[in-house]
Amino acid sequence: MSASDTRARSHETIQVGAMAVRFLVEAPESGGSVSVFECYVPAAGRMPAPHSHDAFEETIYGLEGVTTFTIDGEPVSIGPGETVCIPRGAVHSFRVEHEDASFLAIATPGVFGPEYFRELEGLVRAAAGGPPRPADVAAVMRRHGLTPATQDAV
Repeated sequence: MSASDTRARSHETIQVGAMAVRFLVEAPESGGSVSVFECYVPAAGRMPAPHSHDAFEETIYGLEGVTTFTIDGEPVSIGPGETVCIPRGAVHSFRVEHEDASFLAIATPGVFGPEYFRELEGLVRAAAGGPPRPADVAAVMRRHGLTPATQDAV
């Protein structure tokens, strides 16, 4: 396999509400060892559905701004060049306060992919300006190996 065959075929940006996600390495390109994606979150943005995952760790590397992750109830602020590893089973979410932020998310092993974000994008679009139904979001999460942490997402 040549180097060009292992590069992400499409660096499409997937827009989920105000958040943008772009996969840089998908699982098939790494032999299933890793998935890497970049997240852009505007000021006052957040991940509204706290969750955990049992099949992979997620390491976050800050690129711009400050993203505050809450991991098992503890806030951890990640700025440019800073990292945190979210272990399997840890309930987590994030928010961005005052300025736009971006970070890399590295899932190991690479069992998580862009399909999850594409499905969420569809739910947000179908909600036509309102929030998607929590039960629909929870169903997408479960299909992709995430466990919703709140009763709202059941």
